[in-house]
Amino acid sequence: MSFRIVRNDITKMNTEAIVNTANEQPIVGTGCDRAVYEAAGFEELLAYRRRYIGAAREGDAFITPGFGLPARFIIHTVSPLYIDGKHGEEEKLRSCYQKSLALAKENGIRSIAFPLISTGGFGYPKEEGMRIAVDEIHAFLLHADMQVMLVVFDERATRMGRNLYPDLEAYIDRHYVEEKRVEEYSFKETAFFDGWADEEEQEALEEFHAMHNLREERAPYPPERKEEAARRPEPGRPEPPRPSSAARPPKGKAKETPKTAPKAGDAVFSDMYVGAAEPYFAETIADEDAAIEEMERRLSERIAHRADTFSQYLFYLIKEKGLENADVYKRAIVDKKVFSKIKKNPGYHPQKLTALCLCIGAKLNMDETRDLLARAGYALSPCDKTDIIFSYFIENGIYDMIDLDIQLEAHGLPCIIE
Repeated sequence: MSFRIVRNDITKMNTEAIVNTANEQPIVGTGCDRAVYEAAGFEELLAYRRRYIGAAREGDAFITPGFGLPARFIIHTVSPLYIDGKHGEEEKLRSCYQKSLALAKENGIRSIAFPLISTGGFGYPKEEGMRIAVDEIHAFLLHADMQVMLVVFDERATRMGRNLYPDLEAYIDRHYVEEKRVEEYSFKETAFFDGWADEEEQEALEEFHAMHNLREERAPYPPERKEEAARRPEPGRPEPPRPSSAARPPKGKAKETPKTAPKAGDAVFSDMYVGAAEPYFAETIADEDAAIEEMERRLSERIAHRADTFSQYLFYLIKEKGLENADVYKRAIVDKKVFSKIKKNPGYHPQKLTALCLCIGAKLNMDETRDLLARAGYALSPCDKTDIIFSYFIENGIYDMIDLDIQLEAHGLPCIIE
């Protein structure tokens, strides 16, 4: 018995059978269905289905020859259309896997490749679709001897996956290499600030600052000083000429007030508009007070939970964010039994990868992630690429384990979804 998740074009799989996501009627759809028909021989396969199969219901499966494919057989299963999860979609999707595997066993097939059924144009959520696929395949292999492969993405999608986050490479480089750079240049930096660095060491320090994009933080320039600086002539340039006496108003004669709308700096502005501004300022103050109260409430709760274990703090965060437990472990692609074990045993410490996946599942920010991991004795390492990729996804609010898994594979790291 064997189960693997692979990234490949399912039409090129050298298994005895591949699974196709078919339509109810004998017509060809888009996505996986069309790709399989075109690779197998469009007209020949379509004619076979119309003659020998006809219509089929959602969740059913039927078998045809592979025609021009490397695989000898194609098992077609009618994918359920996802509406809202309340119209029997899960039962139908599970039936797709169950009936396809049963049909393969009946026909003596020893190796089979599945796509991730219904998660494309049929709209089934990827994380839930993955969990159902893994559940059903594992359950089948407990009582059968077969090589089963789940082809999560075809070649084109895999290449696209490598380019989904073009700034990930820069992020990895910045964080992964930074630690070594700090080690390399820390001596030079200390020497410089001690006042005895030679010219070569000072150049190395400047290079270090340039690589890290370090710049001195300066306070904002006050507006009145900025205006004053703008009026001040540059060194070496004569002052601009003062207005001539002809341009000035005669002494003793009041300057006419232009008939324009008052400006914010004018005294008349305060007299005329302060009453109109009062509701705005009152609303702003109320918003600020509400924000401060919310911040104080959250801080008080965090302090109250400072002694929580990993399990206790995880479920506190899930509740605080208004999430459902099932949504969290499905998004994290963590086995329900493992999640239940964490919930029932407050002292349970999961493996680090499981903890990281749960950070994705619970949609934690970076501070919450560090805090939660610390309660299980873990920390994010700047020298571990897996940690850096997780950090990138969390910092950018990307809570998609399948996309994350693609990036792990693209960087030569072990995949999590197996």
